[in-house]
Amino acid sequence: MAEPSWAELTQECLTNIFSRLTTEQRWRGPMLVCKLWLRAATDSSLFSHFNLEPRFDSTPTESPAWWSPQFEAKIDSMLRSAVQWSLGSLSLIRIRHCSDSSLQLVAQGCPNLEVLSIKSCANVTDRSMAKIALGCQKLQEVDISYCHEISNVSLSLIGKHCPNIKTLKRNFFNTLDPSQQKGIVPDSYLSACPQDVDSEAVAIAKFMPNLEHLELCFSKLSAKALTLICKGCPNLKYLDLFGCVNLTSRDIVNATSSLENLEIRKPNFYIPRSVFHTERYGHWRLYDERFQTDIFRI
Repeated sequence: MAEPSWAELTQECLTNIFSRLTTEQRWRGPMLVCKLWLRAATDSSLFSHFNLEPRFDSTPTESPAWWSPQFEAKIDSMLRSAVQWSLGSLSLIRIRHCSDSSLQLVAQGCPNLEVLSIKSCANVTDRSMAKIALGCQKLQEVDISYCHEISNVSLSLIGKHCPNIKTLKRNFFNTLDPSQQKGIVPDSYLSACPQDVDSEAVAIAKFMPNLEHLELCFSKLSAKALTLICKGCPNLKYLDLFGCVNLTSRDIVNATSSLENLEIRKPNFYIPRSVFHTERYGHWRLYDERFQTDIFRI
């Protein structure tokens, strides 16, 4: 007796099979075979999550091409399609390099969204994030790391309208060793890094009282701003301050003294040899004395 061919499988069977593939695998495989497979691969049940992070993480280093308008347009197109196919069921989005245009569609069509990670989005601004805050009020986790056009305005709105926020990731590029981004991230974008991070801290402290996980790597956060966050977010369980050059060990101890069972990633620094052998030697020696740490490897 001959085995049934793939052509004889029902859409329900195909959808069940495709559910075992990653987002990228479905996009590059079944969707390109035939109309039947396309319908099965775009079934709404497959789009409760839209996660491209494994694809980005699989590459050892970022590509300069990711910062091009052409790549952004491709990501936007994929995200718009995912929102359309999900029929409102999307609860998780993890992407990079999208823009305001696709995020505005997310705000309109994803009322059940709980996780939004949009790292390294050069053209995401407060305009679309304001719509996200109003349209996706079930958000529990937001990652806006390396998004320089997002400000304290967005953080305030998200905090006001999304009371279930438990995780916020607002990391910045490594300013201690800029060579990590040299030739990859456009210089004009690096130079536009937000400077008024203390205003963002005020927004976090005032509007995100249920926060449990906060990442602020390489932020220029001040000791006063850190104290505000710790007072305004009494449920904090994890705080990442790696690379925060303006904070001393004493600042951290004083600010977090009232928080029990708090895990802290402290702002220890690795100083590249090329940086150490410059006229700024005294500047780095000052950090060594402030933190009294053996993390420095010359």
